[in-house]
Amino acid sequence: MTADELKAIITAGLDCEYCSLDGDGRHWFATIVSSAFTGQRAVQRHKLVYATLGAKIHTDEVHALSMKTLTPQEWRDNG
Repeated sequence: MTADELKAIITAGLDCEYCSLDGDGRHWFATIVSSAFTGQRAVQRHKLVYATLGAKIHTDEVHALSMKTLTPQEWRDNG
């Protein structure tokens, strides 16, 4: 899986202001900014992202995904 493919999956399932991915095809790091994260704890935010991946995370197409999940306000305040 490429970064563009993974980004397309995440952004299709979650309204993102910003989404970037770095990785080697199996291990990924994502920075995701979405208003859907407002009022959510980190675990809840990660579950929202994992939900967009569906079976891909369970079939090992995406072996590991580390995330920095921010609301738009957090992104503006902290980057």
